[in-house]
Amino acid sequence: MRLLFYIAKQYSVPIILPLTRYCRSQQIGFALYVSRKVLDILPAEWEQERLFTERHEATAFQPDFVLCPGNFVDFRLPGIKVQLFHGLGVEKESHYKIRHFFDIYCTSGPYVTARFRDLQAKYKHFLIEETGWPKVDYILHYDTAGLKEKYGISDDKTIILYAPTFSRKMESATELLPHLKNVANADELWILKFHELMDRETVAAINAVSSDNFRIIRTHDITPLLHLADLLISDTSSVVYEFMVLKKPVVTYKTQSRPEKAINITQPEQLRAAIDRALSEPWNERNRRQLAEINPYLDGNISKRLIDRLIEIHHNPDCLPKSKKPLNLYRKLQVIYHEIFRKGYLR
Repeated sequence: MRLLFYIAKQYSVPIILPLTRYCRSQQIGFALYVSRKVLDILPAEWEQERLFTERHEATAFQPDFVLCPGNFVDFRLPGIKVQLFHGLGVEKESHYKIRHFFDIYCTSGPYVTARFRDLQAKYKHFLIEETGWPKVDYILHYDTAGLKEKYGISDDKTIILYAPTFSRKMESATELLPHLKNVANADELWILKFHELMDRETVAAINAVSSDNFRIIRTHDITPLLHLADLLISDTSSVVYEFMVLKKPVVTYKTQSRPEKAINITQPEQLRAAIDRALSEPWNERNRRQLAEINPYLDGNISKRLIDRLIEIHHNPDCLPKSKKPLNLYRKLQVIYHEIFRKGYLR
C-alpha cells in the first residue's frame, strides 16, 4: 500500500507528522507532496523521505490513497482521496461543506460523525470513518522537555495564551485587543498567537500590543504554546478543543456554538473575572463530556487507527460506495488555476 500526504498549508504539518511516524514504524510506503510554503518549514525528519513538489512526480508515485488535511485536493492524482480535516473547528458550517473531492472522511468524534452521516445519506459517494483527529496524537506525544527555558519563561509566571480565530464573523481580536493591557496581572505572561490567515488589519492591531508581560509568537505550530499555557483565551476556534485535550481551562469570547464547552463571556469587561474563575476551577465532568463528543480518542493511537483502517479498505475496496462523485467542474477549475497562476502553492 502506498500513501501520499498532500500538504498545502504550514499548519497542516503537525496533523501529518504523527501519521508519517506511524507509517515509518510499520514500514508502510508513503511520500509527501508539499507546497512551496511547506517546503520552507520542512521538519528535519522529512528531509530523508520521498518528497514531491510537482504533480507529475506525485502522479508517478501511483498512490493507493491521497491523505489531505485541507479542503481541496488535486483531482488528477491517482488514488482514493481521504479527508483528514485541518482542525476541530466543528462548529463552523464550512467544516461540513461537501466539495466532492473526497472518497473517505475521517471524522474526529460522534458529534462530527453524526453530521457527516446525514451528508452521506444525501450524497452517497463517500465513506465515513470515525478515527479521531491525527493532530491529537501529536499534541499528546509532544516533547515538552525544556520548553520554558527555550522560550525564556520563568517558573513564577502564570502563562495565558490568547489565540483567536481568523474568520471575520467569528474573530474576537477586534473587540478584545484594546482591553488586554488593562486585564493582565503583573505575575502573568500573555502569549499572543494569531492565525496565518488572519487579515492584515487585525495583525497590525496585535502588533501594537507591546509590554513586558505580553509576547507575540509567530509560529506555524501552536502545540508548544498549548503545553506552556496555564489557560487559553479564544472564541469559536479549533484550538479550544486542542487545548482541552491537555485538560486545561479555557475562556471563550462570544463563541457561536456550544458555549458550555468553556467559560464563555460576551463583554470585554467580563474577561478578568472569567480568567480568575477558570484558573480556580479543576477539570470536570462537563469538560470531559464536551471533548468526548468532539474527539474522545485520547489514547495516542489515532494515527494507528486511521492507517490500519485504510489498510482494511485497501484489502476490501468493495466497501467503498459505488456512486460516482459529481462533475464538480467549477472547483476543478479552481485547482487548475492555482497550478497555473500560483505555481508552487497547492490548493
